[in-house]
Amino acid sequence: MKQFDYVIVGAGTAGCVLANRLSAEAGVSVLLLEAGGPYRHPMLPIPMMAGLSYFVKSTNWNYQSAPEPHLDGRRIAWPRGKVLGGTSAINGMMYMRGHRRDYDGWAESGLKGWSYEEVLPYFKHAEGHRERRDEYHGNDGPFTVTRAKSDNPLYDVFLDACRQAGHGETDDFNGARQEGMGRQDFNIEKGRRVSSATAYLEPVRRRANLKTAMRAHATRLLVEGGRAVGVEYAQGGRGGRKETAHAAREIILCGGTVNSPALLQLSGIGDGAMLKALGIPLTAELPGVGENLQDHLGAYVQNHCLEPVTLYRLFRADRALLALLRVWLFANGPAASVALEAGGFLRTRPELEIPDIQITFIPGLSLDTTRAKQGRHGFLTHFYLARPASRGRVAIASADPFAPPRIEPNSMAEAADRRVMRDGVRLVRNIMAQPAFARYRGGEISPGAGVDSDDGIDDWLRANATTVWHPVGTCKMGNGGDAVVDAELRVHGVAGLRVVDASVMPEIIAGNTATPTVMIAEKAADMILGHPPRG
Repeated sequence: MKQFDYVIVGAGTAGCVLANRLSAEAGVSVLLLEAGGPYRHPMLPIPMMAGLSYFVKSTNWNYQSAPEPHLDGRRIAWPRGKVLGGTSAINGMMYMRGHRRDYDGWAESGLKGWSYEEVLPYFKHAEGHRERRDEYHGNDGPFTVTRAKSDNPLYDVFLDACRQAGHGETDDFNGARQEGMGRQDFNIEKGRRVSSATAYLEPVRRRANLKTAMRAHATRLLVEGGRAVGVEYAQGGRGGRKETAHAAREIILCGGTVNSPALLQLSGIGDGAMLKALGIPLTAELPGVGENLQDHLGAYVQNHCLEPVTLYRLFRADRALLALLRVWLFANGPAASVALEAGGFLRTRPELEIPDIQITFIPGLSLDTTRAKQGRHGFLTHFYLARPASRGRVAIASADPFAPPRIEPNSMAEAADRRVMRDGVRLVRNIMAQPAFARYRGGEISPGAGVDSDDGIDDWLRANATTVWHPVGTCKMGNGGDAVVDAELRVHGVAGLRVVDASVMPEIIAGNTATPTVMIAEKAADMILGHPPRG
């Protein structure tokens, strides 16, 4: 048996932040458990490889959704990072906080301390922006941020077309105004990915009071007298050595939107009827565990390009090798950036108060399309629901802690989501039709010019829409019967246990979810240590 003050389950986006902040406190000991391995795969640090990094099997949980009833019964790939840094080690590195109204909405629902003005100091505390210096940004934090730097001409063409289509401009999506189109910021420094592991964990790995156990798969929480006191885990995964770690102060789950609710359920914390059916003794009746699953759903509008200025240039072996050599040796060139540099947030209907759709332009085709259409240049616009109405769930399928949980996103179940996605197709097509693209615009690959009616677009969306890999909400923060944690992220009905990751978001934010997860962990660290809120 091992004894620590704090046991953190999951060295992902949030877990690495907590490991750093809690171990900085004098006189405490911290154990960080990670089911994956070290951050060593050569693909992960290279920004250009972001799209491929999602599918490196050795650093991934390799989850799939259950058949999606509103997406033609397709099973959708749901990659989640299984490596130090978690999904921040495999994601697209976009630095995006969300809209002010997202957090004010949390506070208005009764969650004291979560308004925009109250969380902004934590965003700034985490942030180490290399260029922006104003009241919205921090420059001394570990989570390094830089502005978009690619010189591909299609980004400017896209933004010119957005202006011609009547859309406003925004220079800083994390500043005073989110709505509009512009260049985006990224967690990249000197041509390398900045993950939660590189920013928060690596600098403190040698602290004597911090122990990191890798390939340690948590199997069950130990609860005695209504208090979480320990974690059972298998060192080495299935078939590995069974270990137990006890926590004198708290156990903190940072497994993410899939794994945190799954571990709670495996430990008897969740819906009693579901647990009984699986033969798991009830520890605490919390029917909201695993419910409230939300995710951004997206699709690609893709066009052929008439000029050889797209990423297809890099499909030639000598050019790809040169790009990789440049980024490794000089931290520059096309491989030093993510091909997501232009985009923004728009309203699909003028009567809306805030944007309901996010758009990202890529000067290349999707990898699937490129394989099917070898030898062709093209570009795509990725659009996705910023505030989906549909809700799904995550639930363990058996009492086997190594069996993947059942993921039911229930995407596009709500008519409102289908309408926004249809509007998104037409909004993007309108941008593509502007004079700025005349020199570059070839035929539409997908959906294709013949797909124009509501029914036709709906059919295409059911066959092609997919996750944007931003799942949240399955350990909802709140005070009602469906809530799992309170405003200080403490699990209802179980002392000494918190959840700190994207699963606690009561409502999804408009934007990428890694940065808000870092903020949640920064705020949680102050709560756990009893520090006053930052202001």
